[in-house]
Amino acid sequence: MKRKMLAILGAALLMGLLALPAKADVASRGVPGALNYVEGQAAIGADSLNPQSVGSALLQPNQVLTTTPGGKAEILLTPGAFLRVGGDSAVKMISPNLTNTQVEVQRGEAQVEVDQIFRQNNLQVLDGGARIVLQKRGVYDFNADQRVVRVLDGQAWLQDGDAGIKIKGGHEVALNDPTLKSRKFDKDSFEASDDLYRWSSLRSAYLAQANVDEARTYVVNGWYGPGWWGAGWYWDPWFSAYTFIPAGGFLFSPFGWGFYSPLWVYRAPGFYYGHFYHAFGAGYPAWGYARPHYGPWRGIGPGFHGGPPVARGNGGGFHGGGEFHGGGGGHAGGWR
Repeated sequence: MKRKMLAILGAALLMGLLALPAKADVASRGVPGALNYVEGQAAIGADSLNPQSVGSALLQPNQVLTTTPGGKAEILLTPGAFLRVGGDSAVKMISPNLTNTQVEVQRGEAQVEVDQIFRQNNLQVLDGGARIVLQKRGVYDFNADQRVVRVLDGQAWLQDGDAGIKIKGGHEVALNDPTLKSRKFDKDSFEASDDLYRWSSLRSAYLAQANVDEARTYVVNGWYGPGWWGAGWYWDPWFSAYTFIPAGGFLFSPFGWGFYSPLWVYRAPGFYYGHFYHAFGAGYPAWGYARPHYGPWRGIGPGFHGGPPVARGNGGGFHGGGEFHGGGGGHAGGWR
């Protein structure tokens, strides 16, 4: 009975997606260099970018993406890695290859969120003549104006000429310091004050929610359905952006947001079948989908605590987080 209901839900969701207007110039599979979000004024070379450029514009080798002081942009790197460019900044694509991905921060600030990385990946950021190899899941900040490389979480190897140094989470390296030493910095203060970091965290939350929306469309009768090809970038029409879907199980981004594979999205605590109890204690049968975890875990046992409000579509409203504690209870704010 439960399997039949899952099939009905999957079919209904698939029909809803098919009814959405298609974007003809969007490839079904994202590639490194694809523009995934733009805010304010930005350009690739002489070509201005706008929300309609998302999914179609590509940052090709030797091209430079620039932003005005109020602009920001998000670019796909290897599956599970996002490049985010701050205001009044310039980033050049050196190589978009999956096994050799290189970008150069020429001006301003850029950050890379790495949710998943494999030993076959060679993900590098060039900054002021230094080459920084990103080695682990984490968040990395590059400020070409300050000439500082920061590793908020994760681990990187910095090579500058003949000198090399490992940078661990919570450490930074000043590129204009001839000693090239890794020093601790006030991570909490940076996260609270850096505009690009706060924006990156919010973008990560949106894309985690898009992952939930998109991953569940590839489940039919408890198995992977049509259109699923494994780990990679998948276009979610509700969010008008690519989201990352891992091949199996689930993972958490460095910001704490969950990314689920298609089958695991239904095993998450947010999926329910049984009785829903409202504020007055009266229960009624319900089945469907309550959002899996997309906010930092708060140690509330088998349930989840939702994250901040998340935009859906192009300004089509916001949805609250909410809680689901298991055992037939929950808060309706976080349920679809």
